[in-house]
Amino acid sequence: MKNKKRIVALFAATVMIVSSLAGCGSKTDKPEGTQEAKAEKVLKFGCAMYSDGMVDSIAQTNGAWNAMRYGVSESLFKFDDSMNAKPCLAEKMEESEDHKTFVITLKDGIKFSDGCEVTATKVKESIERGFKEGPNGTSAPNKFLPYDSKITADDAKKQITIETTEPTVNLAGRLANPVMAIFDVEHTTDFTNGAIGTGPYAIESFTEQVGYELVANKNYREKVPYDKVSILFMGDASAKANALKNGQVDLVENITNVADISEFKNDDNYTVDITTGIRTGFSYMNQNGVLANKELRKAILMGIDYDAICNSNTIGGLYVPGFAVLPSSTDYGYDKLTNPYKYNVEEAKATLDKAGIVDKDGDGIREIDGKNINLTYVSYENRLLNEFSDAHTQYLKEIGIGITPKYGSSDDQWKALTTGDYDINNNNWTTVGTGDPLDFLANWYSEGDADYCGYKNSEFDKLYKEFLEEFDMDKRKELVVQMQQILIDDAVAIIDGYYSSSMIYSKNVGKAHISTADYYWITSDIIPAE
Repeated sequence: MKNKKRIVALFAATVMIVSSLAGCGSKTDKPEGTQEAKAEKVLKFGCAMYSDGMVDSIAQTNGAWNAMRYGVSESLFKFDDSMNAKPCLAEKMEESEDHKTFVITLKDGIKFSDGCEVTATKVKESIERGFKEGPNGTSAPNKFLPYDSKITADDAKKQITIETTEPTVNLAGRLANPVMAIFDVEHTTDFTNGAIGTGPYAIESFTEQVGYELVANKNYREKVPYDKVSILFMGDASAKANALKNGQVDLVENITNVADISEFKNDDNYTVDITTGIRTGFSYMNQNGVLANKELRKAILMGIDYDAICNSNTIGGLYVPGFAVLPSSTDYGYDKLTNPYKYNVEEAKATLDKAGIVDKDGDGIREIDGKNINLTYVSYENRLLNEFSDAHTQYLKEIGIGITPKYGSSDDQWKALTTGDYDINNNNWTTVGTGDPLDFLANWYSEGDADYCGYKNSEFDKLYKEFLEEFDMDKRKELVVQMQQILIDDAVAIIDGYYSSSMIYSKNVGKAHISTADYYWITSDIIPAE
C-alpha cells in the first residue's frame, strides 16, 4: 500500500511538472464538439500592416496596438466610445485621497488563452516586464505608469496595489492604453508574433508579410462569435477595396479612396460604418533646421487652403478641417481658440518679404542665408497622408517654398521623426489616447522625451507642468485651451484636419463597428451573418 501511494504521488508530481512546462493548456484547441459537427465560422479581415505585424507591446507602440486590434490582448480598463475608461479585466479601482495609492480588484474567472488564470501576480509580472524590457519613447510604459511605482500583488484578494511617488491623474485611462495590455509572461515564448493574451482570439500561426491565423479563445469569458479569424495584410486602400469586392475578405478597416467609399455606400451588399474619431492629421515642423524661423512657419500656414483640401475629391470629407492640434470634437475648448494664420496667399508672401526671405535669383524659390529653401517632407501611405503632403507641396510652391517629398513606410517615417532627419513630417495620431491629451501634448513639451521637433516655449512648459499636477477637470480643460493657443500662435504644426475612421463589411458579416478609440478592430462584438 505504501509503495502504491508513492507511485500515485510520483505520477501526480510528474503531471504537475509537465503541465507547468507546457503552460496552462493549449491556446489553439478547437472548440469542443463543434468543428467536426458543423462548418467553421471564419472571418477574413483585411488591414494595413504596421511594424511587420509584430504583437509585442513592449518592443514598439505599433506592436501594442496590433495585439489589441487583432483581438489578442486586453488591458485592465477599456475605453467606450465617449473615451471613458471602463473596467475590462479589472472589476473596480479604489484611489486614495492623495492620488498616490490605487487598489485594483480583478474580475473573477478571467483566463489567458492558454488556460492560465489571470491572477494578481500575473498582472504584476506583465506590467513589470515593461519596466524591465521597455524602450524609451512612445512605447515606454513609464509614459503611463512611472518606473518608480511600487506594485504589490495579493492573489487571495485578487488585488493589485499600485503606489506612485507623485500624485497620478487618470490612472484608469493610462492602464487602458495598449502598451499596458496584460499578457501571460511566464508562458509566452515568442512575444514578437505569438504573445498570449486574454482577448477573444488567440494566435495560431503567423506568415511574414501575409498575416495571422487566429482561433477562438476557448477560455474567453463569453461566447466568441467566430471559430477562426484570418488577418490578411493589405498594402493600401485600393488593395483593401478590391479584396472586399472580390470576396477575398469580409471586412476591412479604413478604406480612404473616396470613390470606393461612395461605391460601397451605394451598394446594398455592403455596410459602411464611420466614426468621428480622436485623430489629428498633422505635420511636425522641425525647429532644429531652417524652420526655426517663425516667420517662415507662419507663412507656410497661411499659404495652404485646408478647407479646400479636406473637401476636395481626393479627401472627400474623411477629414474635418481645423487649426488646433486637438480635434474640434473633443471637449477641450476649440471654440475658445483663435487662428491668426488663416489661408491668405498675399499675406503669406508679404510675411516672407518682410522677413527678408525672398527670391533673389529669380528661379521661383525663395532663399534663406543665400540658399534656396528646399524642405524635406516625410510622409507615408496611411489615412491620406501622402495626398495631404502632395497638396501642401503644390500650395507652398505658389509662395516660393521648395519641397522634396520623401515618402516611404510608417517605419521610415518614424525613424526620420525620432532621428530628426526631416523638415516636415506628416502623421496621423490619436490625441486623447488615455482619455485626455496629456501624452499627445508632450510632443511639444521640451523637458520630455517626445519633443521630436525641437520646440521650446517656457510658458507652454510651465502650463504643461501645471497640467501634470492638476486634478480638477475644469482647470485641466482651461490649461489645455491655453496650451493649444500657444502652439497655434507659435505656428508649430501644419494641421491636415481631424480624421474619421471606418469599417466596411460584406453580407457575410452581421455587425461590425469602428470604435472611437483606434485600439479596437477585431472584437467579440463582430458577429457573422445569420
